Amino acid sequence: MTKRSNPFLHRQMLHDTWATGKLIERCRKLAPDQLELTTPGTYGTIRATLQHIVSADEGYLVRLTGTPLHAMPFRQTDPATLDDIAAHLEHVKDAVERLFSGPPLDAERILTDTPLRPAGAPRFEMATWAPATQLIYHGVDHRSQIDTILSVHGLETIDMQVWPYAIELGASRQVE
Repeated sequence: MTKRSNPFLHRQMLHDTWATGKLIERCRKLAPDQLELTTPGTYGTIRATLQHIVSADEGYLVRLTGTPLHAMPFRQTDPATLDDIAAHLEHVKDAVERLFSGPPLDAERILTDTPLRPAGAPRFEMATWAPATQLIYHGVDHRSQIDTILSVHGLETIDMQVWPYAIELGASRQVE
Protein backbone atom coordinates (compact mmCIF):
# COMPACT_ATOMS: atom_id res chain seq x y z
CA MET A 1 0.00 0.00 0.00
CA THR A 2 1.34 3.45 -0.85
CA LYS A 3 1.67 6.06 1.86
CA ARG A 4 -1.64 7.88 2.31
CA SER A 5 -2.79 10.91 4.20
CA ASN A 6 -4.66 10.10 7.42
CA PRO A 7 -3.44 6.47 7.52
CA PHE A 8 -5.42 5.56 10.65
CA LEU A 9 -8.73 6.76 9.19
CA HIS A 10 -7.91 5.14 5.86
CA ARG A 11 -7.21 1.81 7.57
CA GLN A 12 -10.45 2.07 9.56
CA MET A 13 -12.44 2.60 6.37
CA LEU A 14 -10.65 -0.32 4.72
CA HIS A 15 -11.60 -2.50 7.68
CA ASP A 16 -15.18 -1.29 7.32
CA THR A 17 -15.39 -2.36 3.67
CA TRP A 18 -13.58 -5.64 4.44
CA ALA A 19 -16.06 -6.48 7.21
CA THR A 20 -19.08 -5.67 5.04
CA GLY A 21 -17.60 -7.80 2.25
CA LYS A 22 -17.06 -10.72 4.65
CA LEU A 23 -20.65 -10.40 5.84
CA ILE A 24 -21.95 -10.41 2.26
CA GLU A 25 -19.90 -13.59 1.62
CA ARG A 26 -21.45 -15.17 4.72
CA CYS A 27 -24.95 -14.17 3.66
CA ARG A 28 -24.50 -15.77 0.23
CA LYS A 29 -24.74 -19.12 2.07
CA LEU A 30 -28.21 -18.26 3.37
CA ALA A 31 -31.45 -19.35 1.75
CA PRO A 32 -33.56 -16.50 0.30
CA ASP A 33 -36.04 -16.71 3.19
CA GLN A 34 -33.16 -16.48 5.70
CA LEU A 35 -32.07 -13.16 4.14
CA GLU A 36 -35.46 -11.83 5.22
CA LEU A 37 -35.00 -12.78 8.88
CA THR A 38 -35.01 -10.04 11.48
CA THR A 39 -35.27 -9.74 15.24
CA PRO A 40 -36.64 -7.01 17.53
CA GLY A 41 -34.25 -4.15 18.18
CA THR A 42 -32.49 -4.37 14.80
CA TYR A 43 -32.80 -2.18 11.69
CA GLY A 44 -34.76 -4.72 9.64
CA THR A 45 -34.10 -7.85 7.64
CA ILE A 46 -30.58 -9.08 6.96
CA ARG A 47 -30.85 -8.09 3.28
CA ALA A 48 -32.34 -4.67 4.02
CA THR A 49 -29.69 -3.98 6.66
CA LEU A 50 -26.84 -4.88 4.30
CA GLN A 51 -28.35 -2.62 1.67
CA HIS A 52 -28.72 0.15 4.25
CA ILE A 53 -25.04 -0.15 5.27
CA VAL A 54 -23.73 0.12 1.71
CA SER A 55 -26.21 2.80 0.64
CA ALA A 56 -25.29 4.92 3.64
CA ASP A 57 -21.55 4.38 3.01
CA GLU A 58 -22.05 5.69 -0.51
CA GLY A 59 -23.86 8.72 0.87
CA TYR A 60 -21.13 9.52 3.40
CA LEU A 61 -18.47 9.20 0.69
CA VAL A 62 -20.40 11.43 -1.72
CA ARG A 63 -20.48 14.06 1.02
CA LEU A 64 -16.75 13.59 1.73
CA THR A 65 -15.65 13.61 -1.92
CA GLY A 66 -18.20 16.11 -3.19
CA THR A 67 -19.02 13.96 -6.22
CA PRO A 68 -21.41 11.09 -6.96
CA LEU A 69 -19.74 7.68 -6.96
CA HIS A 70 -21.61 6.55 -10.09
CA ALA A 71 -24.53 7.55 -12.31
CA MET A 72 -27.39 6.23 -10.17
CA PRO A 73 -27.21 6.59 -6.38
CA PHE A 74 -27.93 3.41 -4.45
CA ARG A 75 -31.11 4.09 -2.55
CA GLN A 76 -32.15 2.17 0.54
CA THR A 77 -35.63 1.80 -0.92
CA ASP A 78 -34.52 0.18 -4.20
CA PRO A 79 -35.03 -3.59 -4.34
CA ALA A 80 -31.57 -5.14 -4.18
CA THR A 81 -30.02 -8.57 -4.33
CA LEU A 82 -26.76 -9.56 -2.64
CA ASP A 83 -25.10 -9.14 -6.06
CA ASP A 84 -26.42 -5.56 -6.26
CA ILE A 85 -25.20 -4.83 -2.74
CA ALA A 86 -21.77 -6.33 -3.50
CA ALA A 87 -21.49 -4.28 -6.71
CA HIS A 88 -22.21 -1.09 -4.79
CA LEU A 89 -19.68 -2.08 -2.13
CA GLU A 90 -17.10 -1.97 -4.94
CA HIS A 91 -18.08 1.69 -5.56
CA VAL A 92 -17.54 2.32 -1.85
CA LYS A 93 -14.09 0.69 -1.95
CA ASP A 94 -13.09 2.77 -4.98
CA ALA A 95 -14.30 5.97 -3.32
CA VAL A 96 -12.33 5.22 -0.14
CA GLU A 97 -9.18 4.85 -2.25
CA ARG A 98 -9.89 8.10 -4.11
CA LEU A 99 -10.59 9.91 -0.85
CA PHE A 100 -7.18 9.01 0.55
CA SER A 101 -5.16 9.32 -2.66
CA GLY A 102 -5.67 13.07 -2.84
CA PRO A 103 -4.54 15.88 -0.59
CA PRO A 104 -4.59 15.25 3.18
CA LEU A 105 -8.04 15.39 4.71
CA ASP A 106 -8.65 18.33 7.02
CA ALA A 107 -10.87 16.98 9.78
CA GLU A 108 -12.23 20.45 10.59
CA ARG A 109 -12.96 21.53 6.99
CA ILE A 110 -16.65 22.37 6.69
CA LEU A 111 -18.51 20.43 4.04
CA THR A 112 -21.23 22.74 2.80
CA ASP A 113 -23.47 20.48 0.75
CA THR A 114 -23.86 17.11 -0.92
CA PRO A 115 -24.71 16.48 -4.59
CA LEU A 116 -27.35 13.99 -3.42
CA ARG A 117 -29.45 16.53 -1.50
CA PRO A 118 -32.95 16.53 -2.98
CA ALA A 119 -34.24 19.87 -4.22
CA GLY A 120 -35.87 21.74 -1.37
CA ALA A 121 -34.37 19.54 1.36
CA PRO A 122 -32.61 21.34 4.21
CA ARG A 123 -28.88 21.86 3.79
CA PHE A 124 -26.52 20.70 6.52
CA GLU A 125 -22.99 21.90 6.94
CA MET A 126 -20.60 19.68 8.90
CA ALA A 127 -16.96 19.17 9.68
CA THR A 128 -15.27 16.48 7.59
CA TRP A 129 -14.66 14.30 10.64
CA ALA A 130 -18.42 13.85 11.25
CA PRO A 131 -19.43 11.81 8.15
CA ALA A 132 -16.04 10.02 8.17
CA THR A 133 -16.59 8.88 11.75
CA GLN A 134 -20.25 8.07 11.10
CA LEU A 135 -19.30 5.80 8.18
CA ILE A 136 -17.25 3.65 10.55
CA TYR A 137 -19.66 3.71 13.51
CA HIS A 138 -22.71 3.08 11.32
CA GLY A 139 -21.18 0.02 9.67
CA VAL A 140 -20.09 -1.54 12.97
CA ASP A 141 -23.51 -0.96 14.51
CA HIS A 142 -25.51 -2.50 11.69
CA ARG A 143 -23.14 -5.40 11.02
CA SER A 144 -23.50 -6.25 14.71
CA GLN A 145 -27.27 -6.20 14.28
CA ILE A 146 -27.00 -8.71 11.42
CA ASP A 147 -24.74 -10.85 13.61
CA THR A 148 -27.44 -10.72 16.29
CA ILE A 149 -30.12 -11.79 13.81
CA LEU A 150 -27.99 -14.73 12.69
CA SER A 151 -27.29 -15.74 16.29
CA VAL A 152 -30.90 -15.45 17.48
CA HIS A 153 -32.01 -17.69 14.62
CA GLY A 154 -29.33 -20.29 15.36
CA LEU A 155 -27.26 -19.50 12.26
CA GLU A 156 -23.48 -19.35 12.04
CA THR A 157 -21.99 -15.93 12.75
CA ILE A 158 -18.60 -14.63 11.65
CA ASP A 159 -15.91 -12.59 13.35
CA MET A 160 -15.78 -9.14 11.73
CA GLN A 161 -13.63 -7.49 14.37
CA VAL A 162 -10.35 -5.78 13.58
CA TRP A 163 -8.33 -8.80 14.81
CA PRO A 164 -9.06 -11.22 11.95
CA TYR A 165 -8.58 -8.36 9.48
CA ALA A 166 -5.18 -7.54 10.98
CA ILE A 167 -4.18 -11.21 10.96
CA GLU A 168 -5.27 -11.55 7.32
CA LEU A 169 -3.03 -8.58 6.43
CA GLY A 170 -0.10 -9.83 8.50
CA ALA A 171 -0.41 -6.83 10.84
CA SER A 172 -1.04 -9.09 13.84
CA ARG A 173 0.38 -12.52 14.51
CA GLN A 174 1.11 -14.93 17.29
CA VAL A 175 4.79 -15.12 18.15
CA GLU A 176 6.19 -18.44 19.33
